[in-house]
Amino acid sequence: MSTVPGEGAPTSPGTPPSTPPSTSPGPAPVRRFEPDLRSMTRINLRPIASPMPLGFFTVAIASVMTACLQLGVFEAADRTAVALCVLPAFALQLLVSFLAFGARDVIAATLMGTFAGSWLAYGLVIGTGAAGGARVLGVFNLAFLCFGALMAAVTRPKRALWLVLVVSLPRWAATGLAGLTGAHWLTYTAGALGLLVALVATYAAYALMLEDMRSEEVLPIGRSGPAHTAVEGDLAVQLRNLERQAGVRRTL
Repeated sequence: MSTVPGEGAPTSPGTPPSTPPSTSPGPAPVRRFEPDLRSMTRINLRPIASPMPLGFFTVAIASVMTACLQLGVFEAADRTAVALCVLPAFALQLLVSFLAFGARDVIAATLMGTFAGSWLAYGLVIGTGAAGGARVLGVFNLAFLCFGALMAAVTRPKRALWLVLVVSLPRWAATGLAGLTGAHWLTYTAGALGLLVALVATYAAYALMLEDMRSEEVLPIGRSGPAHTAVEGDLAVQLRNLERQAGVRRTL
């Protein structure tokens, strides 16, 4: 047996020297990094035709029907028939709203969806002849006036929507006050303004339809700001900040 100098533990030939126990916790865990998800992400866009001409033509036709009732072109006994003609506007504008949400245009989608609800409410109240319908619709139109004023404040770059809203505001005011007061001159005023709304909506629908067919502006619409860039800009501009838009980001 032999002794290692400085150590008291004997060792024998062929026996490896003893090693002190290790105090290390073991091998360090391997850090795992998430891959760069941006290079793995694909966003598919599905082009659709613009639903706005359908929405504006629907506004125009329904406005003509209701305006004729207010102007006395139709008799009071024709209310149910007018309501039945207006009710399809609910389904058509609801479809426009759905398509506008798919096209990521929250302003157009919100406006058309609200219009759809208003035609449904009007058709049901007028068609059923519900008691107090005139006063209820009066309050309803005044509430719609507040909504329209808020929407007009944010839709100015989209001049077609903005112009239809601007001419609709006094009509909603006149219709609401006529329902609450029963003043016939306010009813006639609302009817005349309804025909004006129909003319403006028809122009907007026709101009947008020509633009979509020819891929260029034919009749002036007056877009500005982001609305103008959305039509005149290249594809890179269209896809800017796409990852932050609703439907792509994690939460609304």
